[in-house]
Amino acid sequence: MPDAPQSWPSCLCHGLISFLGFLLLLVTFPISGWFALKIVPTYERMIVFRLGRIRTPQGPGMVLLLPFIDSFQRVDLRTRAFNVPPCKLASKDGAVLSVGADVQFRIWDPVLSVMTVKDLNTATRMTAQNAMTKALLKRPLREIQMEKLKISDQLLLEINDVTRAWGLEVDRVELAVEAVLQPPQDSPTGPNLDSTLQQLALHFLGGSMNSVAGGAPSPGPDTVEMVSEVEPPAPQVGARPSPKQPLAEGLLTALQPFLSEALVNQVGACYQFNVILPSGTQSAYFLDLTTGQGRVGHGVPDGIPDVVVEMAEADLRALLCRELRPLGAYMSGRLKVKGDLAVAMKLEAVLRALK
Repeated sequence: MPDAPQSWPSCLCHGLISFLGFLLLLVTFPISGWFALKIVPTYERMIVFRLGRIRTPQGPGMVLLLPFIDSFQRVDLRTRAFNVPPCKLASKDGAVLSVGADVQFRIWDPVLSVMTVKDLNTATRMTAQNAMTKALLKRPLREIQMEKLKISDQLLLEINDVTRAWGLEVDRVELAVEAVLQPPQDSPTGPNLDSTLQQLALHFLGGSMNSVAGGAPSPGPDTVEMVSEVEPPAPQVGARPSPKQPLAEGLLTALQPFLSEALVNQVGACYQFNVILPSGTQSAYFLDLTTGQGRVGHGVPDGIPDVVVEMAEADLRALLCRELRPLGAYMSGRLKVKGDLAVAMKLEAVLRALK
C-alpha cells in the first residue's frame, strides 16, 4: 500500500532528520549497534516505519534501524492454524446442530497484513465463523453430514475472497459437526400433529396428507367435519378452497376460532403477512392481536403493523401445522422480518394456541 507523495518541505525535513539519526548512530557506534542492528530469520519479515512512513519489507538477514526515528513490526510467514469454536446453528430443515471448524492460513503479503487489519487473527476467525454460518443455514442436515468436504471447499473459497485483501491466504478448512442437538422439524411427522391441525391440513389440501396421517381414507369431496378435542364440532365447510381463494387465505382465516383475549394480552402486537403465492404474486394478510379477541383477515391492517413478515405460501402452511418453527424459519432465510425480531418470535404463542 503506497504512501501519498510528499511535498518538498516534508521531503526536506524527512531527509534532514534521517541524516541526523544516521550521524548519531555513527557517533555512538559500537554501543548503538546493540540497539540498531536486528536479525530477521528466513521465516519472518520486518516492516519498518521511518518517521511514520512505511518502507519495503526488510529481511531475512541483518537489518539496520536508525535510533529514535524507526519503529518496526515483525510478521511471521509460517502457516498457522486456529479453530472456530463449536456454535449452535439451525439448518434449512430446522435441525439444530453444534458445528465448528479448523482453519489453516498463512501471510503472503506482510505489508497488507500490517496496514489493513489491526488484529489479523480475530478478523480471520470472525470471517470464517460468518462464512460457516451462512453456508450451513442454506443446507439441510443430511447434506451437511454427507458433503462436509464439498462444504469445506466452498468455505475455503469464500473466506479467501475476503482475506486476500488483507495479505492472508487460507490453505485449508475442515468442517467438524460436533453433535445434532435437535432433529429436523419440517420432515413428515403426521402422527405427532395435533388432531385439529391434521384436519386443517386435510381441509385445505384435500387428502394429500392421508399417507402421513396414517393412511385414513380421504373425506368426501363435498364436506368434512372439523372436530376439536375441547370445543364442540365446528360447522361443516367445503373440503377444498375455491380455485379463486388462495390456500394462505384459508389457513389464516382458520386461525380466527383460536384467537382470544388471553392471547391478545400475551402477544399484544399487529402482524402483516406478505405471502408469496405459487404463481409468483404477493398477497397481504393481517393478524391483529392488539384489541378485543384479535382478528385476522385479507389485506393490510388498519394501523401500522408492528412487524411485517414475508414468506412463501408453503412455508406458511408448514408454520401453522407446526412442522416449522418461527426461529428456525428465520435463521434458514425462509421467513423475512421487517421490524422487531423479538415481537416476530411471539408468533410462537399463536402456534401454541392451536393445540
